[in-house]
Amino acid sequence: MFSSVNASSGLTAADIERLSIPGKQVELVRGRLVVREPPGTRHGVIAANLTAHLSNFVRQRGLGTVCAQDSGFMIASDPDTVRAPDVAFLEGQQAGRIPECGYAELAPALVVEVLSPDDSLSEVLAKVADWFASGTRLVWLVDPHQRQVHVYRQSGGISLLGGDAALDGEDLLPGFVCPLPDVFA
Repeated sequence: MFSSVNASSGLTAADIERLSIPGKQVELVRGRLVVREPPGTRHGVIAANLTAHLSNFVRQRGLGTVCAQDSGFMIASDPDTVRAPDVAFLEGQQAGRIPECGYAELAPALVVEVLSPDDSLSEVLAKVADWFASGTRLVWLVDPHQRQVHVYRQSGGISLLGGDAALDGEDLLPGFVCPLPDVFA
């Protein structure tokens, strides 16, 4: 099916740009295609809530760009890895590196991953590790079932937020605050 692919290197980012699997979501992890069912509706609502809050804050201050669900980023090459977070924040200078087509070859400064019921802990932690290895500084891992957010920092710090707590942009987005009830609304 992919004549440009050889067995030793697997698929490339260019290969998956041409790939269409209707009704499925794909990522490329070290040359290996990962195909998943689309997330549920609740997942989309949470991702949209965070996208709206972040986008409004970022636009009002001219801080960069917020990308919505399914935006792919090529975060490693040879073998290629293309990850697609649920929400991503690109700092000002990063926004200028978004190509007209294909995947931006960069790691967003902030990544939001919303857990799906079929996500395994090892897969999710592998994603977090991939993001940090490629330069992401902050990851918010949102758990809709527990109504909690795990905050992972590139420095190794981890926090667990629940109840009426609020997400904080920390030193990446100073002044950004989003109460968890707004995330899960």
